[in-house]
Amino acid sequence: MKTIRLAALATSAIVSLAATTSAFATECIAPADAGGGWDFTCRQIGKLLYDLKLEAQPVQVTNMAGAGGGLAYAHVVAERNSDEGLIVAASSATTTRLAQNAYGGATADQVRFVGAIAGDPGVIVVAKDSPFQTLGDLVAAIKADPTSVTFAGGSAAGGFDHMKPLMVLKAAGFTDVAKVKYIGMDGGAEAITQTIGGFTQAMTGDMSEIVGFIKSGDVRALAVLTAEPVPGFETIPTAKSQGFDVEVVNWRGLYVPKGISDDDFNAWATKLQTIADSAEWQAVMAANGLAPFTKVGADFQGWIDGVITETTTLSKEIGVIQ
Repeated sequence: MKTIRLAALATSAIVSLAATTSAFATECIAPADAGGGWDFTCRQIGKLLYDLKLEAQPVQVTNMAGAGGGLAYAHVVAERNSDEGLIVAASSATTTRLAQNAYGGATADQVRFVGAIAGDPGVIVVAKDSPFQTLGDLVAAIKADPTSVTFAGGSAAGGFDHMKPLMVLKAAGFTDVAKVKYIGMDGGAEAITQTIGGFTQAMTGDMSEIVGFIKSGDVRALAVLTAEPVPGFETIPTAKSQGFDVEVVNWRGLYVPKGISDDDFNAWATKLQTIADSAEWQAVMAANGLAPFTKVGADFQGWIDGVITETTTLSKEIGVIQ
């Protein structure tokens, strides 16, 4: 019933939006209100599609908030399955919700994930006076006593921030992740304040959330969860460099309707790669604290499938889903 309801709401939403989108050849749906990450993705990619002459006309951005991205997802699946002129903003939140069946039975294979071209790197930080000097110290403490460390994060229990330290622990061979304590806050700033104040022993979040606190010296980043150090923050070691094979970024990218042709899919992949390689996009990333994270085309879909499988497994282990 939930899926049907989302589809019905999506149908009514597009009727009201049709008049504003008809003058544009390409539309980008941001599955949230203006001002958030999905809106940013649509507006920045849409602007560069036109500025770099990859699209002949300006790209229309449509905000379609609802069900944490589920309304837009249902709309694309039910109403726009073969629309080659449609792109939709997506991120790690999209895959997490699909993995946890938050879209009313929708699955990742009902659309085609075309690519990601930037990421907000995952981080694990502690207060400046914390006894944990390395990520290994923190992992060792949890292995010895899983209840001795409480993480704070800006997502609800079972959300993307919660998953980050659990992925690190799984990589370290620790399997009893349900015992690890996590407190979900109303955003990264509140989560990091809890850690600075000593109410939690560590904070799990994104690089963009901790930059100011790093510069002020209030926290120490034990690890950034990227393959390579983040430009401008090279002194923060990666989890991989410390022996934990984990790469977790809040990627920013797009999906497209499943029913479009392979030629149309490949064309979108080529355009997205062109944007990723452009000096203009490098400037956008630098101005907004994003790190390079480019996975485009068929390989990205395979990576998405792996992420969803891993997230589903972790979600079951911590009791978020059955």
